[in-house]
Amino acid sequence: MSTTDVSPSSGTPGRHLSYPLFAVIVVVYLVIIQGGGLWLTELVGEDDFLTTRGLLYGMIIPLGVALAFTYGVISYLGWLRPVLRDDRPTRPWVRVVPIVFLVAIASGIDYSALAEKGWVYVVVLLIGTQFVGWGEEGMFRGIGVTVLRRHGLTEGRVALWSSVIFGAVHLTNVVGHGISALPQAIAVSLAGYFFYLIRRVSRGNAANSIIHGLFDFSLLSGSAVLADQEPYVGSLVPVLVYPVLAIILLVKRHDIEPAATA
Repeated sequence: MSTTDVSPSSGTPGRHLSYPLFAVIVVVYLVIIQGGGLWLTELVGEDDFLTTRGLLYGMIIPLGVALAFTYGVISYLGWLRPVLRDDRPTRPWVRVVPIVFLVAIASGIDYSALAEKGWVYVVVLLIGTQFVGWGEEGMFRGIGVTVLRRHGLTEGRVALWSSVIFGAVHLTNVVGHGISALPQAIAVSLAGYFFYLIRRVSRGNAANSIIHGLFDFSLLSGSAVLADQEPYVGSLVPVLVYPVLAIILLVKRHDIEPAATA
């Protein structure tokens, strides 16, 4: 990383970050999560998230370290303000994106199954998924969006490439999930665009981080984590977020930017 105090491409305070160095940061972030998670689960003999112990070693520790790494990099770059605040507004109707997510989250959580797991398990799962939300949003909608903007990309390309990068890094899940990681990466790219819009409409990186974490909490509670429970029909609701928002945004794609900058 450069030690300059002002980004040469934008003239704004903070160190400059090149694309290759951003790629290195992303790789280190992934190594912490994937490598650290595999090493810890192998060490303690817990290879799933069905127990509190499994969540602690498989999620909390590696994701907590990755989160600390992300915000350590942001602080070093002097990018706390551009990461945490977004000065590019959208038209008011874009609020439908976080609203749809919140409805899906509330509908998708398997409350009865979580109650059977106990409050300690629920709290640990909630913390772990928030680590996911704040870590990934900090890395890809925070650092990612900021570095693309500082390199002079138009906002449309910032949205596109930050989402593509977000989806591409999830191809590393092929380590544990095989070829099924490919469609997941495509879906994640679409989700990345939705989270980008939540960042824009909320004027910061907090709402998208919280909603991201809660959305993962909802998905895990209704399916993957509680796989030993009866299928929960509500878990289908979060899946519908993708086609519903995709259709809305396809129709309204030209009405996202404010009239003065569209």
